[in-house]
Amino acid sequence: MNKLAILGGKPVGKFEMPSFPYYDESDVDAVADTMRSGVWGLGGAKQKELEEKFAAFCGVPYSVSASNGTVTLRMAMEALEIGPGDEVIVPGLTWQATAATVLDVNAVPILVDVDPETYTIDPKAIEAAITERTKCIIPVHLYGRMANMDELLAIADKHNLYIIEDCAHQQGARWDGKAAGSLGTIGSFSLQSSKILNSGEGGLLTTKDSRLSDLLHSLRFCGRAVREGAEAMQSGNFRLSELQAALAIVQLSRLEEQNAHREINATYIENQVSDIEGIKPMYRHPKITRQAFYNLTLRYDASAWEGVPKLKFLEALKAELDNESFHYGTTYEPLHMSPLYRPHSKKTHRLSETYWQQIDPRRFDLPVCKKAYEEESLNFMHMMLMTNREGCDIFVEAIKKLRANVGELAEFARK
Repeated sequence: MNKLAILGGKPVGKFEMPSFPYYDESDVDAVADTMRSGVWGLGGAKQKELEEKFAAFCGVPYSVSASNGTVTLRMAMEALEIGPGDEVIVPGLTWQATAATVLDVNAVPILVDVDPETYTIDPKAIEAAITERTKCIIPVHLYGRMANMDELLAIADKHNLYIIEDCAHQQGARWDGKAAGSLGTIGSFSLQSSKILNSGEGGLLTTKDSRLSDLLHSLRFCGRAVREGAEAMQSGNFRLSELQAALAIVQLSRLEEQNAHREINATYIENQVSDIEGIKPMYRHPKITRQAFYNLTLRYDASAWEGVPKLKFLEALKAELDNESFHYGTTYEPLHMSPLYRPHSKKTHRLSETYWQQIDPRRFDLPVCKKAYEEESLNFMHMMLMTNREGCDIFVEAIKKLRANVGELAEFARK
């Protein structure tokens, strides 16, 4: 047995982390040309070009750009006239914005547990949470898996509910050949700087409904009607700049190729580690015909590793990869215990004592979310999946080395 690198042994190999963000002279030229045009905001053509190209990419007739992927969720709910008295079902394992934007429209976020095999929203938990006040479901296509859209669409149809797909992690994923963001009522996307499609900041919405498209355009642009006679709605300024749109257009042009590369590598790694005791890939539904990856997520069972806590496992894994910049982590902290999701920290949320009690996240019990965060999830950012086959093999061999030296690893963890 080779001595573990964390204890002074030789690492398995140098994992070369691909640089991020990805750009070349075409990105630089696109932004520079837009700057030279003198039109950086209103009146430019890049925003419209991005919307048209993203709509085509997702296979829908309409796309609307916005300033970020948080406000897109709020805009979607406002366009659907979700507000006071309504309940919106969201998964407890997600970025805080998914639920916080429900508060922004004065509705009640109902937090439900996730499927332990995918970490996406559990259809059975949705069914149990539906009341006469339920108006909408916001499934989150999380990390490297899409939610089960067949089951969610059936539930929505049965109970006459809207679906807003939170696709912040899933630009380009496909369910049964249909793009993420094209299956529900509205799709919401983020272009934030860590995302696989990014322009520093930004957001996009998709829909097949012309009326909703008109309202979303109005909500993005200070309540102005997109054209004479179109419906409009009171709002603020959530526009994307021409510079961001120009960058996003070029980034979009290479997304399909990058998604394919990440999927090949992720699938290879998942297959290679599936026989390692105590390591389990997330379940992939056969209806997923293209899986995008914001993170590669694996499930860790400490009981199969002599009780080694997952953070100690990750520390030892990083040492074997011999790269200080190798990024690893866990899932988002579940919303019912998250330091970032604090509905009671804002006086504007105190609409009534009843509402104040309804929005308290501590009232929800989310055992699967909690276990995923505290014990199970091993998360690796999408940058690593742009490596080559040699990099994938180094990653897999590092896990195998830890498995072969589990006793030594357990001794390290106990120190």
